[in-house]
Amino acid sequence: MTYAPSGKLNRDPYLLFKTHPCSHGLSEQACREIADAAEVVVAEPGHAIHRRDQPMTAVFLIVHGRLKQDVFDVQGKALLTRYQIAGGQFGGLSAALGEPMPIDCVAADPSTLLRFDYARCLELTKKYDQFLLNWLRILATSIKANLFQDRPPVRARMIALFHQSPDTRQLTTQLLKRLGSLGESPCLLTDDRDRRPVEEVRMRVAPSEGEDQLGPEEIRRLVSEWLADSQRVVCELATSYDIQRAGNLVEVCEQVFWCVTAENWQASIPVLQKLLDRSPGWRNKINVVWLLDGEEAPLASDLRDLAARDFKICRAKLLPEQGKVLSYGLQRLIQFLRGVQIGVALGGGAARGMAHLGVLKVLEQNGIVVDRIAGTSAGAMTGIVYGSGMAVDYAVDRFVNDLRPSWFFRHLPRGEHWYLLYKYRTGQFDPMLRKYLGNRCLQQLPLPVHSITVDLVTGQAVTRNEGDAVHGIIESINLPVLAAPINREGQALVDGGLINNVPADVLVSQGCNFVIAVSVTTKMQHEFARNRPDTPTANMKRASTLQTVLRSYLVQSVNMNSIGVQPADIVIEPDVSNFQLTEFAKTDQLSAVGEETALDSIQQIKTMLSHLDDRLYPSP
Repeated sequence: MTYAPSGKLNRDPYLLFKTHPCSHGLSEQACREIADAAEVVVAEPGHAIHRRDQPMTAVFLIVHGRLKQDVFDVQGKALLTRYQIAGGQFGGLSAALGEPMPIDCVAADPSTLLRFDYARCLELTKKYDQFLLNWLRILATSIKANLFQDRPPVRARMIALFHQSPDTRQLTTQLLKRLGSLGESPCLLTDDRDRRPVEEVRMRVAPSEGEDQLGPEEIRRLVSEWLADSQRVVCELATSYDIQRAGNLVEVCEQVFWCVTAENWQASIPVLQKLLDRSPGWRNKINVVWLLDGEEAPLASDLRDLAARDFKICRAKLLPEQGKVLSYGLQRLIQFLRGVQIGVALGGGAARGMAHLGVLKVLEQNGIVVDRIAGTSAGAMTGIVYGSGMAVDYAVDRFVNDLRPSWFFRHLPRGEHWYLLYKYRTGQFDPMLRKYLGNRCLQQLPLPVHSITVDLVTGQAVTRNEGDAVHGIIESINLPVLAAPINREGQALVDGGLINNVPADVLVSQGCNFVIAVSVTTKMQHEFARNRPDTPTANMKRASTLQTVLRSYLVQSVNMNSIGVQPADIVIEPDVSNFQLTEFAKTDQLSAVGEETALDSIQQIKTMLSHLDDRLYPSP
């Protein structure tokens, strides 16, 4: 094992221990005695903390950074990879067992750890009950997350906001006030000497370049004091702040928010690149925050490549056809800071999937802010349209208007079936959707949306979260037989319902810890082509090819529901079995069914959310 020497950094183990949750509730004397027993370990990315099959004689508290753990089977094959972040621990169980463990553990980012000899740590836990309680709580949380797939809120205790210009500084004030209204007592470290104080927020001014009165060790001491009795420390700096000091701050912060506008984002690229040159792994905690005055977020691929995610905060007044999804940007940022990520998985089901719009409307009306959507087939279409910022009622009206069969098809037997086939075969969905979505890409939408499709070349599901938004819909609704596979870059793409009809698992993989799944294919009438189970053979009707394809798709969707939906916390199941799969022109009626069903579940959803965060979502 190789560690960077800690002495040259002059890191005080006492100050470091005070910033870790294991210090909560301990007296100063206890903190100093425990810290005196620790060795400060400063590990650069890739440096080993533990190698598999070696005995574990020490335990580690993770103060800053992130550890990567690879677990192996008896044949040496990697089984899984997991990460431990600041505020966690490593080695507690392994050291207690006293056996070699098949785990490789390395620093994923520049990391600062406190290393304790296991025997000495055991003595300290016996001496200080609160230390033992804190350690067991951290250990139990880790076991619960890994063993039971629990997804508790993880709140970053130290965050940094970098401002590209003074225009975005107001965001810091808004965050501080909102966090305060949620019962937090945040503290602020700022480089703005003229900053107006925020009520009940302790504040210090960071030094300018060349100043000594608040050096790195003093900043660390200040942060340690603040974190001892506050839930959060917020730092704000200009992006032009000294790059070395900015890097030191990024290292110790758990989340970093890079605040830009549509006019100035390009200037952030070289600064962020310099930071990531120091540690590429920092990308995982860098977030771009767009402050927009009615304009669309630029594609900005060069900037997005340097960040893990982004938030879009619209400050303009909403137009009549625009929905609240545009005004929820700040709330999504707050939810992220509070460790709450709400995802909605929208299942496939052809026209019946239009019921999703009613469900989304009810969630919105009840103040439940969706952070991310994943949709399959009709779920991708409704999810992307909603995620684009379109008001639900306006979307319903447009679907009714645009998908109503023309006079010719309305006068044909089973005309809505032939109309749907016509729309597919002549490529009518693309221009219809592009009237509203234009050429926007998924990564430009106000709300992150993932569309699910299937690649017939590899036989695997494909999740889209970037690229042309209309293509994301067209690929996911591309029913085999009704239309040919869509060929793109070595892929032959068809409807995602073939593999994952209700993609709740996609949302969990993206960090959502509360997932609402909406399935419109759990209920199916026992009737096909006017044939029922009790219809005599001689009286049975012959089904058309189109009817057979659509019914086969529905049967498969019903049986595939259990695949992706498993991690969902709650499943909403509108009963739309009385509607034909081709009745898109009845979107208003389908949406109404979705509303009614969602209303029946809304109190349960609020109660479950209150268990995650009763400040954001008080018990009903």
